[in-house]
Amino acid sequence: MIDQTDLGGSFTFSDTSMTINRMGYGAMQLAGPGVWGPPRDPDAAVAVLREAVNAGVNHIDTSDFYGPHVTNQIIRQALHPYPEELVIVTKVGARRPEDKSWVPALSRQELTDAVHDNLRNLGVDALDVVNLRLMGDGIGPSESSLAEPLASLIELKKQGAIRHIGLSNVTPTQLAEAQTLTEIVCVQNMYNVAHREDDDFIDSLAAQGIAYVPFFPLGGFTPLQSSALDAAASSLGATPMQVALAWLLQRSPNILLIPGTSSVEHLRENLHAATLQLPAHTLTELNAIATGSKRDAH
Repeated sequence: MIDQTDLGGSFTFSDTSMTINRMGYGAMQLAGPGVWGPPRDPDAAVAVLREAVNAGVNHIDTSDFYGPHVTNQIIRQALHPYPEELVIVTKVGARRPEDKSWVPALSRQELTDAVHDNLRNLGVDALDVVNLRLMGDGIGPSESSLAEPLASLIELKKQGAIRHIGLSNVTPTQLAEAQTLTEIVCVQNMYNVAHREDDDFIDSLAAQGIAYVPFFPLGGFTPLQSSALDAAASSLGATPMQVALAWLLQRSPNILLIPGTSSVEHLRENLHAATLQLPAHTLTELNAIATGSKRDAH
């Protein structure tokens, strides 16, 4: 097991005993194309998970609607019985019909079924963290009350099926509403060096000791492309994606990373980003990317 500082230092979820390394792993890419069905190479998927844990990763992000069911089944095959320090974070709030779309699934029965699917396919008695995923407007969050679906998760937490609750694709207003009902340990929203609508939100969460977990840290289905990233990478002897991950780690101490990959080689590249220190002038240049992208959008 490598030293925690080699994976970006550590973070302890507020009012919990869970301490994880800040560089984690997102399991979405373990499923087949379009996050549907089995991977082309199941043995490679198992190898990636085992390599991650052997390298010190103790935070895996997943969902039973990846596949569906496939990703969690691979995690169980690769890692069960799980290391004591491993924290598996899953999410509920969507389902995958046969047309491979992503459909909101926020009724009491759908959420209960989703939690029990996660329990069964991961092979655990309780889920460390369950994020309530709101589908929003298809691009980002949209304002709506989350009280009703959250009540279902709170009940499952009382029953012992869930240890902690987080939120995904939400606004500060929705977090505030949720916090009147239960403790929230993390927020998972879209954020990266070019898409920074949550800058103020991240700072507010940091002040509260709440983790912020950016999804699509490398741009998601449209990978980040920037001359500033390319130039920084060249000057540091790194890849543009490593620089983008390092920027996130230096952005705020409550940011936890979950870059995903189905390749052991790419996994190692991602983890190495945690040791990359960006000098001040590089940070200034990278911080300007978001300003430029906003200008280009108009």
